Amino acid sequence: MATSPSTYKVDDPEYKLTPEMQTKIDELVSKFPEKNSALMPALYIIQDEFGWIPPAAISQLAEILDTTPNKIYSVVTFYTMYNEKPVGKYHIQVCRNVSCSLMGAKHIVDHLSEKLNIQPGETTEDKKYTLSLVECLGACGSAPVMMINDTYYENLTVKKVDNILESLQ
Repeated sequence: MATSPSTYKVDDPEYKLTPEMQTKIDELVSKFPEKNSALMPALYIIQDEFGWIPPAAISQLAEILDTTPNKIYSVVTFYTMYNEKPVGKYHIQVCRNVSCSLMGAKHIVDHLSEKLNIQPGETTEDKKYTLSLVECLGACGSAPVMMINDTYYENLTVKKVDNILESLQ
């Protein structure tokens, strides 16, 4: 399982914003009348670089946006598209909203948990897979749905999931 977010420090040099990231964020900030309006796209810049939103980057971003780390954490923890801790090479996100639930999402999650030997919110020991539950992937008409990294997989069955996992090898 991945290390918990509480084990990462706000002054961890490994997760400081690079000069390139700071430049991108400064450019974003200049496009908005209020600095805080750049928060969500700035978080994507951070996540694209590190694969998640580390506390050290949150502290720096708070300074840039003239806000508090707590306000940034409230956004990061509210939206499921932001990773609060490191994720595996393949981040599997399964929709658990009404349509997907009615069409068998729990069965898909149970199968993935058994096959990968992890529970939702965990990462395999080899850091290859992270399994997450999300509220909605916006594809209710083709439920159940999962997303692996940036690719959608719809109308899932156990056999389809097995074929998808095989293709990732």
